[in-house]
Amino acid sequence: MQPAFRPLFLRLLFTQITGIWACSRESSISFASGSSDSLKGKKGFCQSVVSNRSPDVQNPDLPECFQLSVLSWLPCVYLWLACPPYLFYLQRNNKGYIMMSILNRVKTVFGLVLWIVCWTDLFSTFHELRQGDTKPPIYFVTPLVVGMTMLLALFLIQFERLKGVQSSGILFIFWFLSVLCAIVPFRSKILQAKYQSEISDKLRFTTFYFYFSLIVAELILSCFNEKPPLFSNIDTDPNPCPQSTAGFLSTMTFWWFTSMAIKGYKNPLEAKDLWSLNKRDSSEVVVPKLLREWEVEQAKVLSSTLTYQSRCPEEVEVLLSKQKDPKKPSFLRSLIKAFGPYFLIGSAFKLLQDLITFVNPQLLKLLISFTKQKGAPTWWGYALAFLMFFAAFLQTLILHQHFQYCFVTGMRLRTSIIGAIYRKSLIITNAAKRKSTVGEIVNLMSVDAQRFMDLTTFLNMLWSAPLQIILALYFLWQNLGPSVLAGVAVMILLIPLNAAIAVKTRAYQVEQMQYKDARIKLMNEILNGIKVLKLYAWESSFKDKVLEIRQKELNVLRKTAYLGALSTMAWTSAPFLVALTTFAVYVTVDKNNILDAEKAFVSLSLFNILRFPLNMFPQVISSIIQASVSLKRIQDFLSHDELDPESVDRNNTGSLLAVVGHVGCGKSSLVSALLGEMEKMEGDISIRGSVAYVPQQAWIQNATLRDNILFGKAYNEQKYRCCLEACALTQDLEVLPGGDLTEIGEKGINLSGGQRQRVSLARALYNEADVYLLDDPLSAVDAHVAKHIFDHVIGPEGALQGKTRILVTHGISFLPQVDNIVVMVEGRVSEMGSYQELLKQNGAFAEFLRNYSLEDIIEEDEATGTTTCYYSTGVFESYPTMSVALLVFRSTSIWKHAESDPEKKLPKVEKLIQAETAETGRVKSKVFWEYAKAVGPLLSLFICFLYGCQSAAAIGANVWLSQWTNDAAQNVTQENVSMRVGVYAALGMAQGLLVMVSSFTLAMGNIGAARKLHYALLDNKFHTPQSFFDTTPIGRVINRFSKDIYVIDEALPSTVLMFLGTFFSSLSTMIVIVTSTPIFAVVIAPLAFIYIFVQRFYVATSRQLKRLESVSRSPIYSHFSETVTGTSIIRAYGRHNAFVLMSDMKVDENQKSYYPGIVSNRWLGVRIEFIGNCIVLFAALFAVIGKDKLNPGLVGLSVSYALLVTMSLNWMVRMTSDLESNIVAVERVKEYSETKTEAPWEVEDKKPSSDWPSQGNVEFSDYSVRYREGLELVLKNLTLSVKGGEKIGIVGRTGAGKSSMTLCLFRLLEAAGGEITIDGVKISEIGLHDLRSKLTIIPQEPVLFSGSLRMNLDPFEKYSDGEVWKALELSHLNKFVSNQPAKLELECSEGGENLSVGQRQLVCLARALLRKTRILILDEATAAIDLETDDLIQSTIRTQFEDCTVFTIAHRLNTIMDYTRVLVLDKGQIAEFDTPTNLLFRRGIFYGMAKDAGLAQ
Repeated sequence: MQPAFRPLFLRLLFTQITGIWACSRESSISFASGSSDSLKGKKGFCQSVVSNRSPDVQNPDLPECFQLSVLSWLPCVYLWLACPPYLFYLQRNNKGYIMMSILNRVKTVFGLVLWIVCWTDLFSTFHELRQGDTKPPIYFVTPLVVGMTMLLALFLIQFERLKGVQSSGILFIFWFLSVLCAIVPFRSKILQAKYQSEISDKLRFTTFYFYFSLIVAELILSCFNEKPPLFSNIDTDPNPCPQSTAGFLSTMTFWWFTSMAIKGYKNPLEAKDLWSLNKRDSSEVVVPKLLREWEVEQAKVLSSTLTYQSRCPEEVEVLLSKQKDPKKPSFLRSLIKAFGPYFLIGSAFKLLQDLITFVNPQLLKLLISFTKQKGAPTWWGYALAFLMFFAAFLQTLILHQHFQYCFVTGMRLRTSIIGAIYRKSLIITNAAKRKSTVGEIVNLMSVDAQRFMDLTTFLNMLWSAPLQIILALYFLWQNLGPSVLAGVAVMILLIPLNAAIAVKTRAYQVEQMQYKDARIKLMNEILNGIKVLKLYAWESSFKDKVLEIRQKELNVLRKTAYLGALSTMAWTSAPFLVALTTFAVYVTVDKNNILDAEKAFVSLSLFNILRFPLNMFPQVISSIIQASVSLKRIQDFLSHDELDPESVDRNNTGSLLAVVGHVGCGKSSLVSALLGEMEKMEGDISIRGSVAYVPQQAWIQNATLRDNILFGKAYNEQKYRCCLEACALTQDLEVLPGGDLTEIGEKGINLSGGQRQRVSLARALYNEADVYLLDDPLSAVDAHVAKHIFDHVIGPEGALQGKTRILVTHGISFLPQVDNIVVMVEGRVSEMGSYQELLKQNGAFAEFLRNYSLEDIIEEDEATGTTTCYYSTGVFESYPTMSVALLVFRSTSIWKHAESDPEKKLPKVEKLIQAETAETGRVKSKVFWEYAKAVGPLLSLFICFLYGCQSAAAIGANVWLSQWTNDAAQNVTQENVSMRVGVYAALGMAQGLLVMVSSFTLAMGNIGAARKLHYALLDNKFHTPQSFFDTTPIGRVINRFSKDIYVIDEALPSTVLMFLGTFFSSLSTMIVIVTSTPIFAVVIAPLAFIYIFVQRFYVATSRQLKRLESVSRSPIYSHFSETVTGTSIIRAYGRHNAFVLMSDMKVDENQKSYYPGIVSNRWLGVRIEFIGNCIVLFAALFAVIGKDKLNPGLVGLSVSYALLVTMSLNWMVRMTSDLESNIVAVERVKEYSETKTEAPWEVEDKKPSSDWPSQGNVEFSDYSVRYREGLELVLKNLTLSVKGGEKIGIVGRTGAGKSSMTLCLFRLLEAAGGEITIDGVKISEIGLHDLRSKLTIIPQEPVLFSGSLRMNLDPFEKYSDGEVWKALELSHLNKFVSNQPAKLELECSEGGENLSVGQRQLVCLARALLRKTRILILDEATAAIDLETDDLIQSTIRTQFEDCTVFTIAHRLNTIMDYTRVLVLDKGQIAEFDTPTNLLFRRGIFYGMAKDAGLAQ
């Protein structure tokens, strides 16, 4: 027998246990020699224990000395070592105590009996000593040690109960080790009894079997769980996470997750099925933990700067010059302090796992050498097979524990970072806020926090990868000697290649992100201004712009794909190249070096172990670099200055103060200063009592109208109704579909500007503060509403009388009624006093009044004289084209009913914006087919074929290697070495090339598919009718363009690549094992069945968890961006803590679905790897069984393949699941690429002549229209005819159908009956662009796109610069534009934010002047423009469009008093249609309106 038979691992394990092992090693399993004289050295310790029985090869036995010493002491040593740290841990983590249960009593009794049994042995030894029968010392030591250990175990059982431990891992391992070590003497004693006529030592024989049955009983008992501790939150929690009560075995195998997997398999999981978050992972525990550490860091830095300042100035200067930048508090250190200790437990598991990884190659070595020896006993083969299985299984359990710790750390990091950023964003100064936009801060939360989370998973690779590499190289050196260096050289050469690829890929990613951001920004603007694009027929220009960016993006993607293919090749070929060079060098260096199966396959399995750390290491380094960038960004944000809560001292008494002044003179800044929002330079501010604040731009939350007004205060019916009444909201509620329980969209999207402002005011009123800061709340509402609000809320008689009110206003008519007026000029107070005093002073204020007062005051005063002007108080004061019908239609059509308040029988509340549904159930195979079609069906088949070839080449290379190793047995090595090496190299190279070609072809196919899918989506969205955009939140459409297209561009290709790779590698493993040991086919069926069974459970559950996670993620960010825009209001009302709590709840809600998601991966991993381990076991077993028929090469081949399969199987399931979650993106994009489209843009055979319309005659004949199928008609049977050049004013109450009429001309609404003809052409028959390009509209809300001013005026570049300047001159913008350095190329920011509203309106006028069509439609602007600009526009229109047909929707009647005719609409029908004079004479509706406006007596 060869010494290779001596189990090396045993030697490894026991070298540290004294010298006993050394003494008995020789006789342990030496099958050849029967001598046992090696005990002489230790005669004193266990003399005469060993019987001189020759070991039997078929029935080997360990020497009794070894059994009594090492095997008995091993569990004891473990328990005593584990005890101190464990006790320390229990002292720290007390969970409350557990009542004494039957289980606990039984365990305790058994422990006592065990102690008695051990000491019975001890006393019997003393007894024999007295009898004069001296035993060796081991008979005293072992029972004493074991007995003491049993007492320790007994103590632990009770101590754990008092500390609330329900199931003990420490004790479980102890009992398990005890049973394991007792099996050897158990068998040994039976064998002895068999060989000897009678049992020599009956007492010890009996006590041992007692002992054995008791420890088995203890082992079984420790598998069960105790009841939860008293008063634990398990009882109070409706849906607690079973992990907290799970036993040790359940925790190790993640068995506690099974209930969720089953539930998810039966029905798709819903949010209510999720377990509550463990307390220790929740925001309320995690965030304060981090913030405490961060405060400590900040305090440190602060104290160090203070010590600097306390020194004398010269010294400080010297020191400062040495220390360039001031020391910053370290966020990293606070993270490590807060979460490091927990993470280290995971690292300990990783260390264990790394060591166990190397056991299997050693066992493989023994197995191959076993098959070579013909006479070797079969039990040894079986032992090896089971040891391989056991080592692999242990590795699985430990690896997944490591992952669990890492992922939970990552999850806590994310929670705490989001929490810290949220809390910080509520208190940073405005200057700091300007440094980072809302988008950037949201990015800190989403992207940067995510990076930390991803890093924690692999952080341990930093030390683990080098360790694995060193160990692998050590074993390889033992195997192959110095030839290994050749392989190492290849690895070292591959590292810079991988690094270069990684660096380049990073660069491309950055570039691609820029294009993606640009594309999303543009899409966002397009969707926000889609109506304007349709009205101007500008779609194709913008479509080209998007496609141009998209093309650049795809080009970068293509480059990334080339690199990806290269790196995939490097990743698959690296182990092969290393093996090739090593083997080639090994056989050529020395004639005596023979490559046999043992050397080849053990080396191969070691090379495979090397593959992972070598590839991970560069990736870990690069993600550490990324995370360090994120770290710096987060650290900078958290170090921003905070507002000083002490800057405003509060006291003063009630009066009404108005603040007036020109645009930009600092009125709003004054209000901000009073709120403490500005940085205080000098002086002091004092305010007495609480504050309520109404900002200039109302801040509305995405909640119900009522919640917006209550803003966290308790509901009081009477007070609430009074607020609604005072703010003129009562009439609006009648129009809203769900009354005050209507859900308001983000940023108040479904309220008009005026309604938003009134809700904001009602919120302030309801909050009953002492001081009211009102920043121009009256500008957004119509004149009569403003009057109502002033009288009922703000004015001397209003609800706020007696409170301090500071009102910023432009409305001159209210000034006489205020107590004091402050006039501001360029940030200073120029005058202050009452209205009369200021008039007397005849300063700037008097001048200001003289300019504006006349028409304004007349118009407004008359308006306030009558109250007949309430008709739903301007539900749409500033919504251009939305009548009440539209509002109703937005909310009634497809939205589902929410449950209404049971006490009040309100109408069923309609959810305005449908919750985005998470898909459920399996992804339909149709979707996969859609994607395959987009890739190209033939290409898809070809890709699969390439993958097949690549696997075939890999199998070929390894089969060839096994043939080569068999040469060694036949001693025909030298002759054909070069041929063997050559073919092996050729097959390997072929595999590398095929890998590259296949991954490259796949990438090309994927990019082609991405292009097609995006184009279809974009094209469809430009052709979608306006009604779709009115009912679909923009965010949802943007999501398709950003998230889903990103998945199709980047995530899906890599998933498909991984899926195909793992699928073919698993397949080839099966083929190899079955061909080498055909009997293996028997096992495949049951294993495959279990595999598919587990896979189906996992995929169903995990898919749904992923969906729930992504659905619950967006509320975190939308709540956050909402908060950031409203920080000043939240602070003014003192709602800081409530909002922090809301954010925490949203984060926890998201982690609730994320946590089961991580655990589901662990659950799957343990089960699938168990199947993989079974494959290893059976491959080894069948190799042992068929050992006589098999050559060592085949055994090596099949077992080394089996060792690889675990990873592929695990990843294959994960990839199946990822594939299903990612392919959903294709489904979602498809869904939006197939929505109903509007009429074609151009109809070739119906094209009107180029000069149409030459006259501008417009005729409506019996025309009706509705917003959508199944809704009421908005216009009913209109018949009227307008001659070319007429000027028509359109008036009517809100909701009469004024705007709808203009939309019909542009066919944004299609006729429900009747016709419109323009110059004899029926507009319903021609293409939309032909129609829309010949009409011009100046919309009520001016929309600009980001880009140059020139592009905004003339996107198709039809006009010369001269014409553009002419238009600017006529629209009074030329002075402004020519003062800009960029002139026409002046960059407009998103939405034209860098121009004032008035300037934007003038740009729209310039657009109209450029187009100069025969028909002009004006949707007159109200509050947006100051009186000067309004006059400019009116006069320009009168002169420039003299001979055109003009339709004006009038809000201010004085603008249309000189028009040809006025059309009065009422409820969608023509009420009056005649000249203004005739209509006034008739005293009908028009007369009433004119009287309200003070234009008629």
